[in-house]
Amino acid sequence: MKEQIKKFLNEEQDPKAIEKVTAKLNDILMKNEEVGYIAVQKKPALTVLPDSIVLTNKRIIICQPKNLGLSMHFIDYTWDEVDGAFVKENILGSEFTFSTKTELQVTIDYIPKIQARKIYTYAKEQLDSMKNGAAAPTAETVITPEAEIIEEVETEEVTNFAEIIPATITHEASFVSESEPAVSTASLNQEELFAKLQNYKKLLDNGLILQGEYDAFKKEILSQM
Repeated sequence: MKEQIKKFLNEEQDPKAIEKVTAKLNDILMKNEEVGYIAVQKKPALTVLPDSIVLTNKRIIICQPKNLGLSMHFIDYTWDEVDGAFVKENILGSEFTFSTKTELQVTIDYIPKIQARKIYTYAKEQLDSMKNGAAAPTAETVITPEAEIIEEVETEEVTNFAEIIPATITHEASFVSESEPAVSTASLNQEELFAKLQNYKKLLDNGLILQGEYDAFKKEILSQM
């Protein structure tokens, strides 16, 4: 293992993903730019090509593998563009979201909780530093943990979708997707309700329904359990 990547493996990051990201980062880092932390996506099912989020002293960099990992797509935001940072802790991993001064929100999901807390803390420190060094105030950052508790289950593989497609980053875009037809849950038993919830989760993971739609389905099902 290369010596330079060892410092980024403190919170069980995928070593192969870290090695690929750091190799590519060497070509795009600016003068006096230093990497502070790297978080790697970890989905419940096997993630062949996880996304990563890199925080440096100058910017946030979203790293998305493309072409079966042969290339890497980078999207970056300098700290003076960032207005606030948020972490939402879910049952399986966390969502890290940051907003820009142009009212754009960027989210990367399925970040392991300890890694999400680390990047949130690093982001808050950078934003506080920017705030103290500039006259214009920045938005306060908050953590909004999710209080819901459900039984964690093993995620089944989805066979009718391409399973090597990496997760995408939401840039306030609306995607039209085919979702599962609405079915009344009033007559279902608890086991059937739980299976229903799993099906909606698969649709969400494969981009066929939006997060808001999934949350509404989940709320309805949990109210029947």
